[in-house]
Amino acid sequence: MSEAQPGKLQQLNRLETLSDDDLKAVVAAGRQVHLPADWSLIWEKTPADKAYLIVDGQVSVRRNGEEIARLGAGDVIGEGAIVNHKLRSASVVSLTPLEVIHFTRESLTELLDAVPAFGEAIRATAADRLDANGAS
Repeated sequence: MSEAQPGKLQQLNRLETLSDDDLKAVVAAGRQVHLPADWSLIWEKTPADKAYLIVDGQVSVRRNGEEIARLGAGDVIGEGAIVNHKLRSASVVSLTPLEVIHFTRESLTELLDAVPAFGEAIRATAADRLDANGAS
């Protein structure tokens, strides 16, 4: 797969309102990674040290071993625990090969402040997931 480009990312539902400059900042803040299917990206009840923006592919979100959601292109995973300063509430496993942008806790935190539109989208997504899953 080719490098994630702002034009490709702008087509993703959660990022459609970001400008080209904002999208370039998002790409620059992370590292593009390709992962195989059946790869564990995040583990339940572990510290929040990373997050991913899914560019292509699909993941299964699991709590206590049971799937609670499937996410794909345009979704950010792992951000909730970083934004809310909590342990991971679920595990995430790739269902297909993935193209993702990997963010460290530090790079995501800086990005949330540096690109306000991205920060708003991430915080809203984290709040929506907390409400939908009844998590605290």
